[in-house]
Amino acid sequence: MHRYVLPYLWPVITGVLLAIIILFLLPEQLPNPFRESPSPAPTTPSVVPTAITPTPNRPAPEVHQAAPLSRSQGPTSYAHAVDQAAPAVVNIYSSRIVERDQHPLMSDPFFQQFFDDQGGDTTTHHRMLSSLGSGVIVSDDGYVLTNHHVINGADEIQVALRDGRETLAEVVGTDPESDLAVLRISLDDLPVIELTDSADVAVGDVALAIGNPFGVGQTVTMGIISATGRNHLGLNAYEDFIQTDAAINPGNSGGALVNPEGALVGINTAIFSRSGGSQGIGFAIPANLAHSILDELVTQGRVIRGWLGIEAQALSRELAASFGLQTPQGVIIAGVVNDGPAARAGLEPGDVLLAVDGQPILDARATMSEIASIAPGTSLPLTIVRSGERMNMTLEVGERPLPPPSNDGEIPHQRGS
Repeated sequence: MHRYVLPYLWPVITGVLLAIIILFLLPEQLPNPFRESPSPAPTTPSVVPTAITPTPNRPAPEVHQAAPLSRSQGPTSYAHAVDQAAPAVVNIYSSRIVERDQHPLMSDPFFQQFFDDQGGDTTTHHRMLSSLGSGVIVSDDGYVLTNHHVINGADEIQVALRDGRETLAEVVGTDPESDLAVLRISLDDLPVIELTDSADVAVGDVALAIGNPFGVGQTVTMGIISATGRNHLGLNAYEDFIQTDAAINPGNSGGALVNPEGALVGINTAIFSRSGGSQGIGFAIPANLAHSILDELVTQGRVIRGWLGIEAQALSRELAASFGLQTPQGVIIAGVVNDGPAARAGLEPGDVLLAVDGQPILDARATMSEIASIAPGTSLPLTIVRSGERMNMTLEVGERPLPPPSNDGEIPHQRGS
């Protein structure tokens, strides 16, 4: 019987083995009712744009078309500006000899026996202090503008030109309240910088700073004008700074800030920095202010400013309310200088100064600068509040006295720049 079954059994076994092989090795070739059929790709619904019916006589929309880029506004080099300005920028080396008291032990007889070789002359010692800065030649007559703090208290001032010449300079005059000073040198064929109208300087203008940072030699850095009219910085009594991000470092003080034509925009004077180096916030005294102070120092020997002889304090909202004022307008007179213009006019501590010459006081520092520009001897109308009562009076403007000279035994290095 096996002979009759085996011929039919082998094809069945072979078919089962073949099915197992196909099931495990090629499952995708077999139909699977549980396999998900691929979903059809989503079709994007057609959008028919809404037709806009033309309206006769409708004006065309106005658009702001940018002007074509002018290559003249973005030169690839400022070498011409540097050639114009750099020869007039000088290095300034000021020095001062100061006396230093002897060490307290030197006065003890026991210790003096060890210093007999000094001949007993041990009362004082001398040391040399030096300061480094820059300056700008602004006149054929040899006048040089620089910062007051660069040459303050110096016994000797040496000026070095870019062409290698060196000479001693004399001080014509200084103005500590604007931190400007005027020197004079006696040399022939001096390079002179041109002054621009700093009132035309705009934020975004290109600016070049030229000076002698860290004593490495004359250096040029580039940036833009970041702001104008900066004040309330606490640097000077009278502040109207140009701010720039051109790198200004110690040794740049008194140097030139120039425009792309090489004309003087300002005198570099200070930086705002937490590290001592440039952090992109530098300040320069505007060329117009520097020019006016130069003229007064040369012709008058000093800067003549108007003066009221008061000590002013800002008026907060709380103080204004205590004086019965609706708004914090004006300043409180915290002190009056004896026999000064304010004292002679009858002003008293505790008065609130509301207006000067009919103009309300909105910013105390700005008002002080305006008073400084008034000629001494001018009659000036004032409006004050005293004990809740509004009063008018007239004051004769005096001349602001010179500040006392600083004598700290050292020359300030660079006041931050």
